[in-house]
Amino acid sequence: MTDDPITTDVLVIGSGIAGLAAALAAAREGDDVTLATKATRPEGSSSWWAQGGIAISRDTPEEFKDDIMAASDGTADPDAVDVLVENANEAVEDVLLETLDVEFDQNGSGHDFTREAAHSEDRILHVDASTGRHIHVPFLNYIDDHDGVEILDDTAALELIRHEGRVHGAMLESDGEVTPYFAGSVVLATGGIGDLYPRTTNPDNTTGDGIGMAALAGAEVEDMEYVQFHPTACTIDGDVAFLVSEAVRGEGGLLRNGDGERFMPDYHADAELAPRDVVARAVKAEREATGEVTLDVSPLDFEEEFPNLAERCTEHGVDWEDGIPVAPAEHFLCGGINVDDRGRTTLDRLYAVGECSRTGVHGANRLASTSLLEGLVWGLRAGEDAAGADPEPIEAPELLERDPDLPERFARDKFQRLTRVMAENVGVERDPADLQRAMAVLRRLKGEVDAYVRTRTSRSLYELRHASVTALLIARHAAENEESVGTHNLVDASEEPPESTAD
Repeated sequence: MTDDPITTDVLVIGSGIAGLAAALAAAREGDDVTLATKATRPEGSSSWWAQGGIAISRDTPEEFKDDIMAASDGTADPDAVDVLVENANEAVEDVLLETLDVEFDQNGSGHDFTREAAHSEDRILHVDASTGRHIHVPFLNYIDDHDGVEILDDTAALELIRHEGRVHGAMLESDGEVTPYFAGSVVLATGGIGDLYPRTTNPDNTTGDGIGMAALAGAEVEDMEYVQFHPTACTIDGDVAFLVSEAVRGEGGLLRNGDGERFMPDYHADAELAPRDVVARAVKAEREATGEVTLDVSPLDFEEEFPNLAERCTEHGVDWEDGIPVAPAEHFLCGGINVDDRGRTTLDRLYAVGECSRTGVHGANRLASTSLLEGLVWGLRAGEDAAGADPEPIEAPELLERDPDLPERFARDKFQRLTRVMAENVGVERDPADLQRAMAVLRRLKGEVDAYVRTRTSRSLYELRHASVTALLIARHAAENEESVGTHNLVDASEEPPESTAD
């Protein structure tokens, strides 16, 4: 560690669209910004993997709001939804169109808006079915070239520096060295929790870092039980090969079970375009009953409309003409660190944006193609609000390194234990008794990890610590919520499951 403290006006942790938007907004205010990210390439960010697109309000914000509320099963915060829909058009116009010049797909009359599940109209801007990378790469390059922003890649945040309810910075690790960075404000934009489950659409290293750090520092978290599973992850030999965008079903793709039968009309009146939680549970049930589920893309010109997905199928040896094998996979956490309409947490000078935050927009279930928009809108608002505070260095926590290195497979083995518990007990469907068992196992796991953290410092150990804290919060919130709603679906494993009925 250096003798002179390292300071920055705003420290952003995470390089997805939310973190980039926060860095941009703070830099526009004239602040010096440091952006720390674990990623070493664009693919390390969840934003890069976003397929479907980014929804905007167009000329019908009220209809957009209604769709968000309906998808959430009425649990979204109406005030938060207002913030999203009222700022959607301006944020996209300002950043994506005017600043970054993103070339969204066009048709003869302008932008080629598309529709996905639970949307009542075409309002989604997209680039084929790989929108995320077409937004993220130019955004990252733009921020990297900005004079007011310094990017630290392959850098992990291990712990927040705080005192008496205020956050002063974070302990950052790079190449085995840990350094305190002090900031006027800290913005957490660390993404999701994919590594907590064995099957996920997230990139590697999504270990719930921001949520774990914030919770350990005393920040309020909310809605942690609402974990969204995407119903159509292409799955080969039990592993996720790639995500099949909801836009495919929006354009006419049909879900068929192992007997070749289309089944979604039996589960919901909107069939394949029902909310994600409904489709995910239906796909799970049909896989268990008939052995498999495939996405039939014969009703559309798949190779013409989705060339990137057709290419991914070919790369993985999937003959899409025979149907794409799909299964539910962990996709998005609707809850997280509780924030207000400017991304402010319950700790002074600490902000959270993107998937690690809980804005209230998603409630118990997220509407398709709203995650990039939420990250953009809240990132801009948080970055602007975070600017203007002076860093005040304080005594940093001492992260000890006095015991021998961990056994080679320690973190890996503990992670496998954690993901197994989450998959078996805190998945698409949850039994109250299983949730209690999960909490008991996760408490023991957290205790074991805490014991090692007291005397050892490494990125893998702290990632495991953050993951164990976040997993325990998910299980605890799920156990405390006795109402099945949205992505939180309670079942009694001792009873026969009810037959599905049309909604």
